[in-house]
Amino acid sequence: MGILVNYETPTRVVRYTVADGVGIAKGTLLKATTPNTASAASADNDVVAGIAMMEKVADDGTTEISVAQDGVWGVLTSASAITIGEDVVVNGANEIKKYTTLDREKGYVLGKAMQTIGASATVISVRVNV
Repeated sequence: MGILVNYETPTRVVRYTVADGVGIAKGTLLKATTPNTASAASADNDVVAGIAMMEKVADDGTTEISVAQDGVWGVLTSASAITIGEDVVVNGANEIKKYTTLDREKGYVLGKAMQTIGASATVISVRVNV
């Protein structure tokens, strides 16, 4: 799954700075860096900025992007069991896993799982709350 699928329209959308030379697809899970900058999330322990609400074309002169910080989204899991209501975190490019101790305090949590799944890679509903 290349991008996240929107199931419930977000109501909290913010602007982040992005690099002009980078392309970001609509629906990409983004990580936050300082100051107020976002890029595509790619690894465990990325601090979540939200989900790209628009496409950012590389080298188009644009250095801002609209980012959703809530809503319900279909997200690919990383072959780990997740129980409904558990917090989930970034585990790779547009991929999540069940949170571990201290993930919330460090800003890694994307949201809560809206369904229970077994230990297999699949798409689940996540209520995003960044």
